[in-house]
Amino acid sequence: MSAGHRVRPATSSDVDALLPLVLGYLAFYEVEREPGAVAAHLRARLDAGEARVLVAEASGSGPEGSEAVGFALAHPTWDTLELAPRWILHDLYVAPAHRRSGVARALLREMVAAARAAGASAISLETAHSNTAAQPLYESEGFERDLVYRTYHRELAGD
Repeated sequence: MSAGHRVRPATSSDVDALLPLVLGYLAFYEVEREPGAVAAHLRARLDAGEARVLVAEASGSGPEGSEAVGFALAHPTWDTLELAPRWILHDLYVAPAHRRSGVARALLREMVAAARAAGASAISLETAHSNTAAQPLYESEGFERDLVYRTYHRELAGD
């Protein structure tokens, strides 16, 4: 990663700094959510330990000293085939002004390291077919496109 950036675990005290990034991530996928609901959801996941969130910060000259410029969010789960934990990387986003500076790669590497340290057997992610900017990064970091399993989803709202 370029000088002036660092990646660290996020806590619920980072929610306000992360909120613009999470909203940017949602906008990328054309999803609108009320900011207060997004902040409450993120805070609840962090407080309950249900998500591992990393924040990338750029050194700044302002009173806060740093600015959140990217985040990654994963959920630990279990893999019955491996009888071991598996992490699902749900979200990875970098503010447009900080793209192509190594921030996404650093977030990805730190998340893989955290999953490994927690004893996970694997880390999985999904991305939109149209997200061709991110796919080479994932592949260069050892992620392989699944050719064995087909993913299905069923929306439960309104059932």
